[in-house]
Amino acid sequence: MSKEKQFAVIGLGRFGRSIARHLHTMGYEVLAVDRSYELVQSFSEEVTHVVQADTTDENALKALGIRNFDVVIVAIGEDMQANVLTVVQLKELGVPYVVAKARNLLHGKLLEKIGADSIVYPERDMAKRVAYSLTSRNIMDYIELSPDYSIAEVGVPKSIAGKSLIESNVRAKYGLNVVAIKRNDKLILPPNPHDVIEKDDIIVVVGSNEGMKRWEDLK
Repeated sequence: MSKEKQFAVIGLGRFGRSIARHLHTMGYEVLAVDRSYELVQSFSEEVTHVVQADTTDENALKALGIRNFDVVIVAIGEDMQANVLTVVQLKELGVPYVVAKARNLLHGKLLEKIGADSIVYPERDMAKRVAYSLTSRNIMDYIELSPDYSIAEVGVPKSIAGKSLIESNVRAKYGLNVVAIKRNDKLILPPNPHDVIEKDDIIVVVGSNEGMKRWEDLK
């Protein structure tokens, strides 16, 4: 059995705090890091571990054991130099997958060139999420992971309700992986292939944007 993914979030501004909370709520181990003592103190009860550190310092990153994390999200916003230097340090230390927050397209291109594996543009992505929530029957929340892949909270169409994950065959039909089921206040993570999807469930899926569009058209 493979170990659960471990995530680190660097930068505890609004975006970083939101990502860290979501991952922690989904049941993952999360390390949150910021250079601000005040932010670290205010966030100390929110996730698995919270540490004050200057992540532009290679020795500080080594002391955090950052190479042991599967995914590191660089959510530093205001200080672009710290954002870029942190990404450089992470890639040089061999972190497998680095997600970096960009302020604009030029910043994003720079982050790509220095090795960031995925770039996020919070303002642009938030606009897309609002658009989806206003226009889609089935897609309730949406985060773009890359130009081709996204993670979304989706409703259950009538054609799927009452079927198990195996019977609905969501992965084969729509190219979507069901990673969690939200049922009232309960989170089923990970779901069992024999779990039946109920009509009022909210499903968390990861997959291709093409698959998301096909799901959106289901009734």
